[in-house]
Amino acid sequence: MGKLTAAKRILATAALLAAGLQPAFGMGSVPADSEATYTKTKYPIVLVHGVLGFDSLLGMDYFYGIPAELQRSGAQVYIAQVSPADSYERRGEQLLEQVQRIVAMTGSQKVNLIGHSMGSPTSRYVASVRPDLVASVTSVGGVNKGSKVADALRGVLPPGSVTESVVAAAGGAFASMIRLFSTGSSLSQDELATLNSLTTPGTLAFNSRHPQAVPATACGEGAYQVNGIHYFSWSGAQPYTNPLDVGDPLLAATGLVFGAEPNDGLVGTCSSHLGQVIRDNYRFNHLDETNMFFGLGNILETSPVTLFRQHANRLRNLGV
Repeated sequence: MGKLTAAKRILATAALLAAGLQPAFGMGSVPADSEATYTKTKYPIVLVHGVLGFDSLLGMDYFYGIPAELQRSGAQVYIAQVSPADSYERRGEQLLEQVQRIVAMTGSQKVNLIGHSMGSPTSRYVASVRPDLVASVTSVGGVNKGSKVADALRGVLPPGSVTESVVAAAGGAFASMIRLFSTGSSLSQDELATLNSLTTPGTLAFNSRHPQAVPATACGEGAYQVNGIHYFSWSGAQPYTNPLDVGDPLLAATGLVFGAEPNDGLVGTCSSHLGQVIRDNYRFNHLDETNMFFGLGNILETSPVTLFRQHANRLRNLGV
């Protein structure tokens, strides 16, 4: 966060935590002078989690190791905390409030939003309704045209059915646990709104209201820049990547819903496209994309931390 005295750090931290934000202060070692500005973007970077996401949960970070490495070479980094379960628009309004606070506190005119999974449409919402506050939006494994997993769930959970109520209650209990053990315990929660948003029809309806940088073709690229905002995306395409990762068997199972379509276990490759597609076939699953579960990903693939660092440098070179 730049050069802050100890007193200012304490005050800034308190204010950010009260606002539902997790600041990244002084993490990691001081880099060599040649690296000191590698990730130093003009505007702060705000990381936005996906569905059932969190900033840190019982010692496990959602963006494991990423904020520290970004800050180590010059970036200002904030970790947003929005509802683990709610609609795109409600999460978007929560994120907008946090962006406004960041802008007010830092004196920066804009922010760079990087959203994972459901964090992508959440970020896109802010860019759509307040383009003056956003310099770039980056989608990482983003649900930009819906998820077949959500479609399958909606198909076996008819609206108003007993099964829908049972699954919603189970999802609500899990989301409540996340809220209890992470920041943002007072945030809204609506499991069915989440499911309806994530379906293909729900996301396409959202896109009709907020179409910026969404590809017009089935698996193409979108506009690289809209209203002065740069748009990017990247994603994984390998549901099972590490036998030590407890999340991999679940993603391998959910990935079966896609048939032969490349996917990361929860989102199809083509659905993840937004703006300029950096790459859509990293050997990551949906959780690997943010280095979750302590970085237990594919040891034969580039580290997700490296990708975030490279992207911050890309934004820096664009002057944002």
